[in-house]
Amino acid sequence: MTYHLPAGKALGGPYTVDVTPEKAGWGHSSLRILQLPPGGTHSFEAGDSEWIVVPLSGGCTVAATDDFGQDTFELQGRRDVFSGVSDFAYVPRDARATVTSAAGGRFALTGARCTRRLPARYGPASEVPVELRGTGNCSRQVNNFGAAGVFECDKLIAVEVITPGGNWSSFPPHKHDEHRPGEESVLEEIYYFEFAGHDGIPGLGYQRVSPSGPGRDTDVLAEVRDGDVVLIPDGWHGPSMATPGHHMYYLNVMAGPEAERAWLICDHPDHAWVRDTWPDQPVDPRLPLYTAPETSA
Repeated sequence: MTYHLPAGKALGGPYTVDVTPEKAGWGHSSLRILQLPPGGTHSFEAGDSEWIVVPLSGGCTVAATDDFGQDTFELQGRRDVFSGVSDFAYVPRDARATVTSAAGGRFALTGARCTRRLPARYGPASEVPVELRGTGNCSRQVNNFGAAGVFECDKLIAVEVITPGGNWSSFPPHKHDEHRPGEESVLEEIYYFEFAGHDGIPGLGYQRVSPSGPGRDTDVLAEVRDGDVVLIPDGWHGPSMATPGHHMYYLNVMAGPEAERAWLICDHPDHAWVRDTWPDQPVDPRLPLYTAPETSA
């Protein structure tokens, strides 16, 4: 199995990234990246999965249609992932979704197989919690738009992480590949990367995943660039390293078989002590890059 998919290696139909459970070799998590030209439109069947449509650049209209009727949401979106929090739309399983963009843009479709049908809903940017996690050179910003406990889904968990140039995130390395009630949950995870360029020079970073035990042998050390994807079925993941001078963005999509939708992790025992140093260091002054708007547009 190839766990690092460089840009262009995960193409599928109209999508620049098309990761399905079948392609990933697992049971739940999906991610599609949709690029639309000005005036472009695209429809897809939700099938047995729930979806959150979140603009990466540009805005769009999302219409969700099923036996209960049609819901239509206008997403203002954003210029790019380094300029602001975005609003988003939830599309329930068994619906048909149509994404239309007057000015064009790039849109992430984050999905998870599920059993419950929840109503289609709009998620305003003003209600996205922006969290600063870690301190010092472990400082990063987390946009918890689809986090457990923030926005209701059946199985899907999705968040955005911004790591300033030169910093390490997803550190200490952690895992969520064993069922241990109240301590650790089983979640398949997708990382999708974008980078801030400088004077026309594109950015890059590095992603590490290491085996966590017998039968959990995912092993990745990858140089990642714009549009790359890393699949994490199991294992210790982290650090995610941003090269100096280039901020790193990644979108995390998670889902799994657990009855409870929860992000419960276990730190690598060799590196867990790093958390104890955080109270003695300031948060990187470059963060937050931005905060959620006070009200929806």
